[in-house]
Amino acid sequence: MGLATVGLAACTRVDGGGGGEEGGQSTLERLREQGFVTVGLANEIPFGFIDGSGAPAGQSPAVARAVFEELGVPEIQPTPVTWDGLIPGLQANRFDVLAAGVFITPDRCEQVAFSEPTATSPEAFLVNEGNPEGIEHFTSFVDNPDLTLAVLNGSVEQGYAEYFEVPEGQLELIPDQTTGYELLEAGRVDAVSMLKVSHEYLLIDRGGPFEVTEAFFPEIDGREEKGWGGLCVRQEDTELLEEMNRVIAEFKESGRLLELGEEWGFTEADLPDDTTTAELCEG
Repeated sequence: MGLATVGLAACTRVDGGGGGEEGGQSTLERLREQGFVTVGLANEIPFGFIDGSGAPAGQSPAVARAVFEELGVPEIQPTPVTWDGLIPGLQANRFDVLAAGVFITPDRCEQVAFSEPTATSPEAFLVNEGNPEGIEHFTSFVDNPDLTLAVLNGSVEQGYAEYFEVPEGQLELIPDQTTGYELLEAGRVDAVSMLKVSHEYLLIDRGGPFEVTEAFFPEIDGREEKGWGGLCVRQEDTELLEEMNRVIAEFKESGRLLELGEEWGFTEADLPDDTTTAELCEG
């Protein structure tokens, strides 16, 4: 999910009036006319994935579906990609929105426009049952050069590992959550680093002789790093973003945002506080 303290750049959004499409039609007008919105996700349970029936599932698609229903767009159509293909895919118009629990960070704010936060979750590691290597933090891999950690390529966890100086040779960059599970199962890595709720739901889905370590928020430059995820659109889609944020604010106030996340293991503690996207973009 991208390290909020790496690349301290301002959040920039191009004021294109909502899409800059030929004939002056905004993105939101186009979506209403066609009746669906395409969403990019990275098959990470429970943030955004394709379920057994081929439908989009998880907290972020649930929020996206509810938001767009309110905006007069009744259907979401998913496009699964690798984690590091999400932002390039959005920029290349492969889909209109990212619904993958992407964390809001300064360098990502240079590339896409984020909604206001919709959820958070602490970090944890998926390890072998009993945690035989005593893995508790990224520093565990610095202290023991024999350990190998799997992280999503382009993720917040990769940024954390680099910040805490985990040697490059001890990192296994993976394209998706399932690959990490399979590497751990094969004994090729000692742990997989993702959000606690992601590990928990993967174990519910696949089982195995593994466990999730105690959750934590890494401390970066003396400050607890609590990452926030949101929906993403292209920077020129300002009208669309404003309307999405209006609905998200209503959902937060009414309790609907909590209801949408509860099915996927999110609690009131994982809901947005007063932190804003503008603050997260500034770092």
